[in-house]
Amino acid sequence: MSPNDVFDLLILVLLITCALAIARMKDLAAAVILFSVYSFALCLLWVHRGAPDVAMTEAAVGAGITAVLFFYTLARTGRREK
Repeated sequence: MSPNDVFDLLILVLLITCALAIARMKDLAAAVILFSVYSFALCLLWVHRGAPDVAMTEAAVGAGITAVLFFYTLARTGRREK
């Protein structure tokens, strides 16, 4: 197993762990933060796979704009799920 395969496997495990944690969160602000971590890990994977344009888009939209919109929505509604 090459070092590239190990890196890909670690990132994929992180992505799956983040996705499962996000689905189980009751604190929506923590879920938004984990979603940003998920997006950043996906950005690392895209850079590693040789797609820097896709990685930049993921960083800008996934971790940036989406997180801001989610936090704005949380400020207008509530932080905890009922």
